[in-house]
Amino acid sequence: MSKRNIVHVEIPASDVNTSGKFYQDLFGWKIVPMPEIDYTMWEAGDGSGGGFPQVSPETPAGRVLVYIASDNIDDDLKRAVQLGGTVLKQKTEIPGTGWFGVFQDPTGNVLALYTGKNS
Repeated sequence: MSKRNIVHVEIPASDVNTSGKFYQDLFGWKIVPMPEIDYTMWEAGDGSGGGFPQVSPETPAGRVLVYIASDNIDDDLKRAVQLGGTVLKQKTEIPGTGWFGVFQDPTGNVLALYTGKNS
């Protein structure tokens, strides 16, 4: 079983360029635009990182999304439902990168699961 590390954190942004500059100036994060997928990545100095998705109904402002490492997203989503959670997004491929799924816990918190292509 994986260590269940936090592997990615998404911070919704109404303007990804402005948000990227804000966090770069505040924390010194490296900002990496990915226009081919309309996304901007951030990398902290300790190896952690995440991205800035555009604010939308699916990614509202104020809902920071934490991705947890998973050895088997389908099994983890089934287990979340057995424990009272709700699946919001079934296992979905991120082309060339890996897979993710999203669930809501019984309290209403939204978390994601991630398996890398080479994991």
